[in-house]
Amino acid sequence: MAVETLSPDWEFDRVDDGSQKIHAEVQLKNYGRFLEEYTSQLRRIEDALDDSIGDVWDFNLDPIALKLLPYEQSSLLELIKTENKVLNKVITVYAALCCEIKKLKYEAETKFYNGLLFYGEGATDSSMVEGECQIQMGRFISFLQELSCFVTRCYEVVMNVVHQLATMYEHLGELLTVLLTLDEIIDNHITLKDHWTMYKRLLKSVHHNPSKFGIQEEKLKPFEKFLLKLEGQLLDGMIFQACIEQQFDSLNGGVSVSKNSTFAEEFAHSIRSVFANVEAKLGEPSEIDQRDKYVGICGLFVLHFQIFRTVDKKFYKSLLDICKKVPAITLTANIIWFPDNFLIQKIPAAAKLLDRKSLQAIKIHRDTFLQQKAQSLTKDVQSYYVFVSSWMMKMESILSKEQRMDKFAEDLTNRCNVFIQVGFLYAYSISTIIKTTMNLYMSMQKPMTKTSVKALCRLVELLKAIEHMFYRRSMVVADSVSHITQHLQHQALNSISVAKKRVISDKKYSEQRLDVLSALVLAENTLNGPSTKQRRLIVSLALSVGTQMKTFKDEELFPLQVVMKKLDLISELRERVQTQCDCCFLYWHRAVFPIYLDDVYENAVDAARLHYMFSALRDCVPAMMHSRHLESYERLLDCYDKEIMEILNEHLLDKLCKEIEKDLRLSVHTHLKLDDRNPFKVGMKDLALFFSLNPIRFFDRFIDIRAYVTHYLDKTFYNLTTVALHDWATYSEMRNLATQRYGLVMTEAHLPSQTLEQGLDVLEIMRNIHIFVSRYLYNLNNQIFIERTSNNKHLNTINIRHIANSIRTHGTGIMNTTVNFTYQFLKKKFYIFSQFMYDEHIKSRLIKDIRFFREIKDQNDHKYPFDRAEKFNRGIRKLGITPEGQSYLDQFRQLISQIGNAMGYVRMIRSGGLHCSSNAIRFVPDLEDIVNFEELVKEEGLAEETLKAARHLDSVLSDHTRNSAEGTEYFKMLVDVFAPEFRRPKNIHLRNFYIIVPPLTLNFVEHSIGCKEKLNKKNKIGAAFTDDGFPNGIVFSLILCVAYILKLLDQYQEFDSLHWFQSVREKYLKEIRAVAKQQNVQSTSQDEKLLQTMNLTQKRLDVYLQEFELLYFSLSSARIFFRADKTAAEENQEKKEKEETKTNNGDLSDSIVSADPVVK
Repeated sequence: MAVETLSPDWEFDRVDDGSQKIHAEVQLKNYGRFLEEYTSQLRRIEDALDDSIGDVWDFNLDPIALKLLPYEQSSLLELIKTENKVLNKVITVYAALCCEIKKLKYEAETKFYNGLLFYGEGATDSSMVEGECQIQMGRFISFLQELSCFVTRCYEVVMNVVHQLATMYEHLGELLTVLLTLDEIIDNHITLKDHWTMYKRLLKSVHHNPSKFGIQEEKLKPFEKFLLKLEGQLLDGMIFQACIEQQFDSLNGGVSVSKNSTFAEEFAHSIRSVFANVEAKLGEPSEIDQRDKYVGICGLFVLHFQIFRTVDKKFYKSLLDICKKVPAITLTANIIWFPDNFLIQKIPAAAKLLDRKSLQAIKIHRDTFLQQKAQSLTKDVQSYYVFVSSWMMKMESILSKEQRMDKFAEDLTNRCNVFIQVGFLYAYSISTIIKTTMNLYMSMQKPMTKTSVKALCRLVELLKAIEHMFYRRSMVVADSVSHITQHLQHQALNSISVAKKRVISDKKYSEQRLDVLSALVLAENTLNGPSTKQRRLIVSLALSVGTQMKTFKDEELFPLQVVMKKLDLISELRERVQTQCDCCFLYWHRAVFPIYLDDVYENAVDAARLHYMFSALRDCVPAMMHSRHLESYERLLDCYDKEIMEILNEHLLDKLCKEIEKDLRLSVHTHLKLDDRNPFKVGMKDLALFFSLNPIRFFDRFIDIRAYVTHYLDKTFYNLTTVALHDWATYSEMRNLATQRYGLVMTEAHLPSQTLEQGLDVLEIMRNIHIFVSRYLYNLNNQIFIERTSNNKHLNTINIRHIANSIRTHGTGIMNTTVNFTYQFLKKKFYIFSQFMYDEHIKSRLIKDIRFFREIKDQNDHKYPFDRAEKFNRGIRKLGITPEGQSYLDQFRQLISQIGNAMGYVRMIRSGGLHCSSNAIRFVPDLEDIVNFEELVKEEGLAEETLKAARHLDSVLSDHTRNSAEGTEYFKMLVDVFAPEFRRPKNIHLRNFYIIVPPLTLNFVEHSIGCKEKLNKKNKIGAAFTDDGFPNGIVFSLILCVAYILKLLDQYQEFDSLHWFQSVREKYLKEIRAVAKQQNVQSTSQDEKLLQTMNLTQKRLDVYLQEFELLYFSLSSARIFFRADKTAAEENQEKKEKEETKTNNGDLSDSIVSADPVVK
């Protein structure tokens, strides 16, 4: 408000001291600094987000795409505005009809073509079952009804166009092409026709018994009529024919078409004019859409003949001559069209005028064309490979450099030429070669060679490479297209402006000149705006009027037509490139995919081209979404997805996995020299290139070859390591090699590894314990199992360290399982033991020996006589021997030894468990003072996950501490479980066991000495280690079992009462003294032979005495395990005293805790 009070002259009176300028400069500097900092921040954010952010777009990863098609909301009526009202109406009608035809064509190409083509696809084997075909057709009826409505609408539009006497013959040709294509699709669709026949049969069945199907009879007849209408209109191949056979003459005296000679002449002239333009470029490198127009021309020619019933034979022959250039045209997907067949069929009268040789020559030329194309495919691929690569480099070069303002127009022209005249034309040519060649092979049912298949697949890759190139540079292309469009519009406006001035300068007035001027003004006004389809259509229609009366000179008209054609192409560049590069047709030729994958695998250098092929395979998906014969189109997509993935797995991924695995194995086992791996002889494939590929996008997944192979190797190595844990080092080496050679990030198996001296696994022993106890001998003192015999030059051993390693591998839970298995085994062996003791021959001898000992023990100083044991052995041998020379007592000794081995195995399991726990707990500093990690974590207030981990660690530490300190008394458990059963009255026969121990030990000693002596012989069958270097394993097995059974029967006192080992010692000492005395007597006689005999006798007696003493010491050691110092009664008494003490302590604690003690 203060400023308003100042004098208006103040502005002039102020002194300019320069302060404002200084202040402005400071602000500008601050603003500049802010912009620099902000730019650097944005750049850092951009770099942090993704390296790929920029002008280059990724076809596979980008979730959005840029649509370049110009768009505006203006209607035709708003765009077509001139002072010439009549011209406005004419142009509006024509424009509306052209728009209608374009919409109908788009609907047919997207919806109806695909719906018909994919009918019957995606069905499994169940489609062959009666009823499935009819169900599919039932679902498809609604689609056919929509198609019927569409065809009817097309008929109406054709009628309208003809009645308008329009100049838009090209658009009419497009609509006729649509109808012709529908005919060809249905005619080639055998499955559709077969299902339709089955469906009609089903309808007859329903007609006979409608109540069974729950349908009212009155509804059937209308439905049958409807089906007949559909069949007549669509399925009989008469869609096109019915259209051209319409009654174009109005019956009420209105428009007369067939008798209008002027229209007939104009119609024929227009067809010839269009054909002249098409013929010049057909088969040439500059061809763009001339093939499609040629199909429309043939349709228009047949329509002209049908209306006016006249044939231009020369023009007819010209149309047929095109077949020499273009033997076949692909209408859509796998539908191929032969112009000669069409023209001969639709105009048979004209065909009769031609000689048969010329018609036959067309078919021969078709075969020749296919052969030549097959031979030239490889050269074509090489040429196009160079062309496309060169074009891509040119694209990168042009789009990367900045545009110079002084050469802006020249640069835009260059870009336009690169986009259209090179890129788009290459795409069209390659697409035409692929479709024509593949569809011709299929149509003519001729086999393709592998070379042709590979060449065609290469062309498919080039086609997708062109599309990807346009997409990668979407940002720059979009910017360029906008400028190029404006530049082309400017050129067109200049040409029109010159023509308009020429019309205005002519002072002669006429209505025709006025219409021409109005048309030029309309074209000029319409070009001043976005280059939409509607605007370009209006310009085209306006110029068709504006070019009359020689408004343009010949040298002006052609450039204008070229500019308008470029404008059409550049305005729809993205859509047209996408259409030409669309590889939906590959669905019908997917049989080539396995051959392609085999080629990719063999030529791993070009592995990156897989992206292009899968991009081509993805093109089928949008078309499949229009299928209507299944419950949902997703079922068809799933079938397609599954089929492609199965082929990929079989022909590439699985082969790659196995080859990589084989290479790793051979590399690790090079020392074995398995085969010749010289790359100069057997060749070499660098499969590592597959792992440098980016993930391939297909449907809703990314196929990562690196991840797939890595997972396969991880899975294989893990599974094989679990089967053979001793191979862990080999597979670890293979993992490292896979990382070094192929760059694969492998996962560690995290399986407990084994040492190189792992020995037999605990699980393996447990599963085959019956074999183990018979083949191994146990050493009680060293706790080691030694193999009895072996075909090799070495014997296997199993010690505590081996068992500890196995427990570490499988976990401590295996210990209880092993003891349980041993218990089951002991049950079976004790059953045999009981049967032997119950045998009448054995039992009667044992009872006799017990009675004998009781009678003579007082006379024999309470010692069991050695002679009696020898007599028992001899008596048993008289009962019979086995083919191997073994008596029943020998077999009983083996049984006892096996039971002893089982007990030794249980003892070793316990020792191995303690050893494993000790190794695990060795890193804990003080077992008496272990900190509680859970409490420490709580004090620090760490996360819940950390608390759980600490709790788990405490649990593990407490388990290991307890296990290493105590262990489990497995022997006591086995005594407790069997003792009650052994001591039952029904097993009274087992009470005789103690009396069989003396003859059993005698039998064992003889066997042991025999095994020892066999070691020094060549035939070592039956030999076993004895005292020279290794204590006798058989001793400990037998003694451990004897001690165990005596404990079970509570017979230690009964056995001790025999004083057996004292009796044996006295017997051998007595004999040794007698031999020594005899040696002294005979030493004077100098009889060397007698002296040698006496020395041998003395040695034999010493050996026997030594064996029996070892047996005695071993039995004394074994009895310690089973607490042989106490009888069963004493143990029970001790147990009762413990329980009473515990009860008393409990009562005492209760009385202490009680709040109100009872006082008596």
